[in-house]
Amino acid sequence: MNDLISVIVSTYNWPTALDLVLQSLALQKDNHFEVIVADDGSKAETAELISHHQATFPHPLIHSWQEDKGFRLARSRNKAVTLAHGDYLIFMDGDCLVRQEFVTQHRRLAQERCVVAGQRILLSKAFTQALFQRPQLDWMNHLSTVIKLSQQKKLNRFSPALSLPLTFLRLKRPTRWQLLRGCNWSLFKSDYLAVGGQDEVFEGWGYEDSDMAIRLINNGCRMKWGGFTSPCFHLWHKEADRTLSDTNLSRLQALQNSHQIQPDRPMSSQYENSEPTTSAAVPPPH
Repeated sequence: MNDLISVIVSTYNWPTALDLVLQSLALQKDNHFEVIVADDGSKAETAELISHHQATFPHPLIHSWQEDKGFRLARSRNKAVTLAHGDYLIFMDGDCLVRQEFVTQHRRLAQERCVVAGQRILLSKAFTQALFQRPQLDWMNHLSTVIKLSQQKKLNRFSPALSLPLTFLRLKRPTRWQLLRGCNWSLFKSDYLAVGGQDEVFEGWGYEDSDMAIRLINNGCRMKWGGFTSPCFHLWHKEADRTLSDTNLSRLQALQNSHQIQPDRPMSSQYENSEPTTSAAVPPPH
C-alpha cells in the first residue's frame, strides 16, 4: 500500500507527553503520512505546542480541537477522521511513544476488511519522569536496550519489541474483539465509516474501542493481530477517572449479544470549528 496514511493521536491537557509523542512520529522511516492530533478540549498550552512543532514537522500536522465538555474520546476521534486525507487510519494515544518503523509496520499489515490490533509496553513512573527531564527516544529502536530496561523494571516487558513474522497466526482469531487496544490500532477509513465511526454515546473512560471492534466484526471485518511488529511505549500516568466505566461496560455487554453495526450516536459528517491548522509540509509523491 503506497497511499497516504492518517495517524490520529488522542490527547487531553498533557503537552509534556504529547511533545515526546510528536518527536517520535517526526522520526518515522515512512515518508507518506500525516498526523492529526485529536484534542478533547485541551487548554492553550497544547495548541501552542502543536504550533511549535508545525514549524519544523516533516509531515502535515493537523490540530483537531473540540470544546471541553468532559471525557469525549469517541467524538474527538470521529471529528479527527473527518479531517483525515488518508485512506488508511492509525489510532494511537498522546501518551504513547513509537519506534521509527511504527507507521511502516502498520502499512505492511494493512488489509481491507481487517482491523490491525497492536501491542503496548508500559513504562515505569521513574523512567517516564526521567524521559521528561532528559528526552531521549533512540532506545526504543534497539532491542538489546529494551531488554535491559525491562530487566531493570523500567519497562513491564520486552517481548512485544521482538520482530517476528507470524504471518500464519495474524488472522487466527478473527472475531476476538478483546485484541484491540485503543492506544494502537489501524484500519481502512472506508471500514471505519461503514460502521458509523465510534459511538459518541460513550462518554467518560472506557470501552468505546471495544464497542467499535465488535461492530466492525458484526460488519464482516476480521481482527488481525499486530503483535511483534509495532508496539507503542506507554508513558506512566495516574488512572483516569472511571466514574462512568460501569455505564459504558453495561452498554458493551448489551452489544455483545447483538448483531448491531451502526452506533447509537454515530459520527457526524461535519463538526463545528472543523477547519484544520496544518504545517507547510505537503505529502511527498508516491
